[in-house]
Amino acid sequence: MSRRAIVTAGGLMLILAGAGGWAGVQALLRVGSFQGYAPEQPLAYSHKLHVGEYKMECLYCHFGAEKSRHAGIPPLNVCMNCHREIKKQSRDLAKLKEAYAQGRPVRWIKIHNLPDFVYFSHRQHVGPGATGGLVCQDCHGPVETMERVRQFAPLNMGWCLDCHKQKGITEYSDRSGDEVLAAGAEKADAPPRPAGGMDCSKCHY
Repeated sequence: MSRRAIVTAGGLMLILAGAGGWAGVQALLRVGSFQGYAPEQPLAYSHKLHVGEYKMECLYCHFGAEKSRHAGIPPLNVCMNCHREIKKQSRDLAKLKEAYAQGRPVRWIKIHNLPDFVYFSHRQHVGPGATGGLVCQDCHGPVETMERVRQFAPLNMGWCLDCHKQKGITEYSDRSGDEVLAAGAEKADAPPRPAGGMDCSKCHY
């Protein structure tokens, strides 16, 4: 093999190794990130129809978001509040009514999953009285346009901290989130004090 061929082959190998290394780094950066995850659900519930067309409020179904750590999945009786009266039939609506009649929950597939070592409370973030004062779309994206819900944001630590900085929630506090919320509730004219927006131990403990 000529020297020129050796140099060319060596250069090609370096380019391939560099490309492989870059691809590896990009893959590692996405470890634990499920942005875009949109599993097929047992019932084809359309947020585009219910939230977008019928203008249903997110908190009508996910009423736990303002009061607890988890937003929660609505029980079937919430669905039946409307669907007892709606006469239009479909295969999925028949499945819904059958599950309700049998007292059997629909086994929805959870989409937004945070690691076990992360603490997140919807109560601290959602609604006018919460520290964050966020609306659902801030984290979940334009659900009113989604036929099938997908994970809109990366939900990684950098993304959360960027939001804390943008919202000005950067001070530290030695009080728990519930204590901060209770303190804010005592003063109706003052929002709760930020609960350590840049303090590692508030989300990781």
